[in-house]
Amino acid sequence: MTEPPALALVVATAVHLGFQLVVTFLVYPAFAEVPAEDWRRYHDAHSRRITWIVGPVYGLLVLASVWVLTAGPRNAGTVTAAAACALAVLTTAAVAAPAHGRLGPGRGERDLRLLTVADQGRTAAALVAVVAAVLGSL
Repeated sequence: MTEPPALALVVATAVHLGFQLVVTFLVYPAFAEVPAEDWRRYHDAHSRRITWIVGPVYGLLVLASVWVLTAGPRNAGTVTAAAACALAVLTTAAVAAPAHGRLGPGRGERDLRLLTVADQGRTAAALVAVVAAVLGSL
């Protein structure tokens, strides 16, 4: 039987991967379709809405990671999953959030490209995390 901390990590990483895939395949591509004159309004609305989702999803990741690392099982899968979760959260804090801050006043192609690269990294980290969490829970 899967231990509760490992199961929590599987659930948290699956939720995160689902969220991340929506951002990757729906949210960020829509940015490219926003006319420059509508950018500020669109981006401000995006920022207000996404915060309500990012906070709980990342909070769940952090709690599940800390729980499995402190209570176990600590194995290659759960440790790898927790590290991948940390990478996704840190990428958001260090790269995506500052880029969004700079994009608030106006659309900048450099920051949009930076967001895309950060997003690809987060999506890869989310995929690694869910696979590792599942393997670590077995």
